[in-house]
Amino acid sequence: MSRGQSAQRVAEGAFEDMLPAEQFKAAFRNHPAGVAVVTADPGDGPVGLTASSVISVSANPPLLVFSLSAFSSAAPALARAGTVVVHLLGADQVQLAKTFATGGIDRFADTGSWSRLVTGEPVLAGAPIWLRGRIVDRMEAGDSTVVAVQVLQARAPEQTPDPLVYHNRSWHTLGEQSALA
Repeated sequence: MSRGQSAQRVAEGAFEDMLPAEQFKAAFRNHPAGVAVVTADPGDGPVGLTASSVISVSANPPLLVFSLSAFSSAAPALARAGTVVVHLLGADQVQLAKTFATGGIDRFADTGSWSRLVTGEPVLAGAPIWLRGRIVDRMEAGDSTVVAVQVLQARAPEQTPDPLVYHNRSWHTLGEQSALA
């Protein structure tokens, strides 16, 4: 269903009992999520954004998905990309997450903080874990697009930092002290 069809169904009352967006957002503020930066280059320069919607879906074949908001300045370029790099951030990379979450700036201005893989995609120097993949499917969902990526290559060192987590509009980390069992 396209965005236009979704809007039409809402206008026709098909989603009459729809939860207001603010209530939905308030509920999910209490659901912590790992933080990632997604980068790509569709042919006209590097783009990227911070995402807390990255999830693994399958190990065989290796697939992940993320949600791409239509309101993101990087959305049009990411929608044209054939491949992406998903960087899973460590707790010491809050500034990197903030940079890629900020609109209206050149997120790649610091040329020392990124390079290109031999396949051409931009990769962030400070990210301990990254996964490069080919976009295999896109599904419009409300005001977002769910992007499915088949992972082709990954870097995951044996020693990784504690992960960066986003919860209730603030940055957190998980570590030894947060383990319950």
